[in-house]
Amino acid sequence: MYTTAPKRCFIIFLVCVFTINTIAQNTRWRAFRIAASQSQNESNTWMNFRAEVNVETVHDKAIAKIATDSKYWLWINGKMAVYEGQLKRGPNRKDTYYDEVNIAPYLKNGKNTVAILTWYLGKDGFSHRSSGQAGLVFECDAIGLFSDKTWKARMDKAFQKTLTDQPNYRLPESNIRYDAQQGNFNWVQPDDRTPGFREVVILGEAESSPWNKLVLRPIPQWKDFGIHKYVNNHEIPAEGTGEWISCKLPYNCHAHPMLDVDAPAGITIKIQTDNFDYMGLDVASVRAEYVTKAGRQQYESLGWMNGHVVKYLIPKGVKINGLSYRETGFNCEFSGTFNCSDPFYTKLWNKSRRTLYVTMRDTYMDCPDRERAQWWGDVVNESGMAFYALSPSAASITKKGILELINWQREDGTLYSPVPEGNWNKELPCQMLASVGYFGFWNYYLNTGDKETIEKVYPSVKRYLDLWKLQQNGTLQNREGEWYWGDWGQKIDKELLHNAWYYLALKGFLNMSELLGEYVQVEKTRKAMEAFKSAFNDAFWDKSGYRTTNYEGIYDERAQALAVVSGIADKEKYEALLNIFKTSYLASPYMEKYVLEALLVMGEAEFGLQRMKKRYFTMVEKSPYTTLYENFSTNVNIGGHGTNNHAWSGGALTILSQYVCGLYPLEPAWKIFKVKPQLGNLTYAETENVTVAGKIAIKVASNYKGLQIELSIPTNTEAVVHIPSKYDKISINKKRVESTKTEGEDRLLVVNGGNYIIVAR
Repeated sequence: MYTTAPKRCFIIFLVCVFTINTIAQNTRWRAFRIAASQSQNESNTWMNFRAEVNVETVHDKAIAKIATDSKYWLWINGKMAVYEGQLKRGPNRKDTYYDEVNIAPYLKNGKNTVAILTWYLGKDGFSHRSSGQAGLVFECDAIGLFSDKTWKARMDKAFQKTLTDQPNYRLPESNIRYDAQQGNFNWVQPDDRTPGFREVVILGEAESSPWNKLVLRPIPQWKDFGIHKYVNNHEIPAEGTGEWISCKLPYNCHAHPMLDVDAPAGITIKIQTDNFDYMGLDVASVRAEYVTKAGRQQYESLGWMNGHVVKYLIPKGVKINGLSYRETGFNCEFSGTFNCSDPFYTKLWNKSRRTLYVTMRDTYMDCPDRERAQWWGDVVNESGMAFYALSPSAASITKKGILELINWQREDGTLYSPVPEGNWNKELPCQMLASVGYFGFWNYYLNTGDKETIEKVYPSVKRYLDLWKLQQNGTLQNREGEWYWGDWGQKIDKELLHNAWYYLALKGFLNMSELLGEYVQVEKTRKAMEAFKSAFNDAFWDKSGYRTTNYEGIYDERAQALAVVSGIADKEKYEALLNIFKTSYLASPYMEKYVLEALLVMGEAEFGLQRMKKRYFTMVEKSPYTTLYENFSTNVNIGGHGTNNHAWSGGALTILSQYVCGLYPLEPAWKIFKVKPQLGNLTYAETENVTVAGKIAIKVASNYKGLQIELSIPTNTEAVVHIPSKYDKISINKKRVESTKTEGEDRLLVVNGGNYIIVAR
């Protein structure tokens, strides 16, 4: 009796907990997960769903919650309401994202038809973990429509698999083949009677295995730029030639190819871009095929491709009425601009922005063709660029990436990327230290003021940093992870790089600790940084530069640069380090950003700009691309052993806006920011962007007479303007002023929201 009673109580307790959890779950989601088949798990399959609902009164808002694995397209009353909804899985290892969409603009009083096409990727990749089960969840309380037994569905047999040239293993997407003899899109129209629709299969509740918890999509739906003709539309032949037809895009973008042809039935048209397999390596991207029906027909391939050229292989005898494309992309604005007296740097800035934009979609990506993966070395550079080039809505993809990185943390505290992932599990210690550190998480906070996210990730950052141990001499014990990587290229002093990145990680962690009032941790971290800086200099400085004992060859400028930007290297070492930066050119575009930053931190703007031009000259002036490629190379066609649109290569954009034009936040969300231009050999430079505080714009001009700064800053912000001490006559809006504060060799002026013309002579 005494042994069974507690068991009964425990069972009753479990039943109560289960009941409460079930009620809570059902309170949130009334919809079920439905499918056209009981156990659909074959990759690259497509399903059609239909439902009808009567709406008495249409209101301004009708929020639909929609989830699928992996993508969907939504029509309401025959009109497209969502073009490629849903994000790849997942917010963590187990769960799935869902969308919220206001469908009110597409509704009408009376009967309404909802039609949804789903695409189940069904493969793991570097950017997606498949759930193993296709399906759909739809819930809209406002109109009383929920995915349940009242819905109809079918497998869409017109979507098929291609037999050859499949995408490489890094991509979860498959090629898309559509056979117009097997189907059409009439089924999305109201009152359509397309055969094959049957009562759906109920797979489970909305939040049940294998989709588990449904997490609200944290980034906006894609921006649809509309349908466009190709740049060389006038060159497109009137009939297929049996050879590839190259259709030029205005720039590198995410394109959905379209066609309008007259053809007999059963003709196969192939579609791909110039980036499909442009390196001849095992890196094939996605492509498409279309099988014609008889007569005139239009078709749009729904999966996005990337490149500068869309290529169609159209057999002879097929009449071409038109070829076109739809462009989609991340929903933000190109609010940032940059111009200067040397067109080279303006062109480099614009190519950097274009490179940034084509590497944004479900996540930040390293490249939009080979991998589409969220490598965090790339993300750190990308997120920094976005704050100077794109509107504030772009910060949401950085936040998403931060939370995903932390939510995929292993039980032992290890962080790794890319995540989300389904077939990758290797830690790159250098990239992980960069992500959680000063240029990663902290730079996100400084530009956004998003304290809540820092609070969420702080314990996990501490767990990861606690994995790193020190040697007896105070420097790092070697931690190679599963991929001991520092950069592309040769002669990489990896041990030195890891030590420098570790110090930058501590610097970011110290700032987070201060922000969150973790004062015991603040003191502990500050002392650790002081000791580590001393140990670093004692162990690695040899009077000519930094190097580790086992490293041979010329000094690696990458780690020298990190020593400067982190503050490890004192100014007394700058002369020796400058000599290294003038003689060592080992860095890839990824690490070159930090080399250039180090030069500007050292006040060497003129040489910094010279080095920037030397390193980027081929890909800016000789390359035919509108984007920057992965590695420095004299080969203008492939950019070395890598892609021609690689996110990390645009770090020069940040340098030009942040250092040459001199804009940098000192307090979170740009409440107080620095204005310290360094023109080098330029006569003028200007930049502007819309920050979370509002639009900030600056134009700087310099000549033998002096310096002029035109500055526009938002209300409720403050700018700290640096004027070189060689100028002793300063006026603001034609009124003479005296500077009472100094910093180093600069005089400081403080101005609040407004428009200013500052002249120094």
